[in-house]
Amino acid sequence: MISHPKDKITTPQTVVFITSYNIAIGILTLPRVTVEEADSPDVWITVILGAVIAFISGIIIVKLSQQFVEKTFYQYSQDIVGNLVGKAFSMLFIIYFLTLSALEIRVLAEVTGFYLLENTPGWAMIIPMMWAGIYLISGGINPLVRLLEIIFPFTVIIFMLVLFMSYNLFEIDNLRPVLGLGVAPALKAIKTTALSYTCFESLLFLVAFMKHPGKAVKVVVIATIIPLVFYLLTVVMVIGVFSIDGVVTRVWPTIDLITSYELRGLIFERFDSLLLAVWVMQIFATFIITYFAGALGFAQVFNKNISLSIYIVLPVVYIIAMIPKDLNDIFTLGDWIGNSAIFLFGTVPLLLLIITKLKGGKVNAKI
Repeated sequence: MISHPKDKITTPQTVVFITSYNIAIGILTLPRVTVEEADSPDVWITVILGAVIAFISGIIIVKLSQQFVEKTFYQYSQDIVGNLVGKAFSMLFIIYFLTLSALEIRVLAEVTGFYLLENTPGWAMIIPMMWAGIYLISGGINPLVRLLEIIFPFTVIIFMLVLFMSYNLFEIDNLRPVLGLGVAPALKAIKTTALSYTCFESLLFLVAFMKHPGKAVKVVVIATIIPLVFYLLTVVMVIGVFSIDGVVTRVWPTIDLITSYELRGLIFERFDSLLLAVWVMQIFATFIITYFAGALGFAQVFNKNISLSIYIVLPVVYIIAMIPKDLNDIFTLGDWIGNSAIFLFGTVPLLLLIITKLKGGKVNAKI
């Protein structure tokens, strides 16, 4: 049960929470991975379709969680399918969140090491970030959300600023012809773009923290639109500047876009370091969200104090983060996480919602 009043967050805070969770690694790699899959400049259409799929998944998760507004998935799953199966599902979710947390902190170290702190060992960047994250979430969800409220406005303003400053390099012909190869290429990359919107799984535990869980559908609508705008603008601008042939040759095409221009006479002539500073905070935000989700699940499944659970899962996250040997291994891990998300958050919540309805579950959402 989530009963302490300080453990409750407002509807706007929930939107910031989910949006911050969504906008992290994906914004740096989405143009490349979608173009690789579709081999067409029409991937901006795929970005929209992916948002629609993610929205439907988010609604299903909300409708399920609203049946048990005082409990998280780790608790109510056992009420639906029994202790054994419920705990099995919960363990899969815990593994997912902890692995994603490890991926986020490893990518943070890779990006920081490549662009800002060259020749710095990965562990020297990962360990301080992990300890800072533990310090933050040891206070519960409220300090976490307050940090996100500080980071998010800076992310929006700076990202939009540096993105539109590349307009002089933009060539609309790089996006033409629209559907020149038909609809098939745009549909081919839907899986990739849909996985870029994986964030609504957080509502499986977040609804229990909401002051007004009945407004969770509104949260899904807003938290779909904001990342959609981010991803759509990013894909259009990156492809418009580099073309699809140029995008597939770049590991971090969004960062390369920012480094491709400079404006003389301003305080900052190059904006890549400014963007990276903000994005390091954004990736860190995603890391602490997923770390909190995994630690919370461990605490509730094994009836442990969450303060203790935070430290118990620490070595697990660190070991997973250090397993990939290079960027190829990191991207392979990311693909594995994305594929597992299809089953975990596309199938399990729908299955549990159907079972709940068949059992005559009573909706007790608080408006």
